[in-house]
Amino acid sequence: MRHLLDTQIFIWALISPEKLSPATLALLENEDILVSPISYLEIAIKQKIGKLPELAIPVAELCQRAAQDGFGLLPLHIRHIHAYDEIPLFAQHRDPFDRILLATALSENIPILSADANFELYSPKVRVVPNA
Repeated sequence: MRHLLDTQIFIWALISPEKLSPATLALLENEDILVSPISYLEIAIKQKIGKLPELAIPVAELCQRAAQDGFGLLPLHIRHIHAYDEIPLFAQHRDPFDRILLATALSENIPILSADANFELYSPKVRVVPNA
């Protein structure tokens, strides 16, 4: 089964796997794991503004490492952007990167692995697999 990673789970998978639950680690090892280019964009922006000091790996290198680790790249499609309209807007969760990742998971009809408790707001519309 295919699963999409949210950006935090993707970062932890690469540099801090000890932060991942045993269930999440098992999914990463046994399932078809996908990363969105949106996560790479989010990482690049946050690195540029100093919000990811723990992740000093350039995005180009991250792409290579993700591929070596067996993560697939899920291209961004216009249908993912169209699905953005179907994602409810909650006052406590307005992060545009998270919302397009949720829209992508909804459009592709695949679960998203997340460490963000706010993702549960979107269930059952989007299948969320928490890092628990």
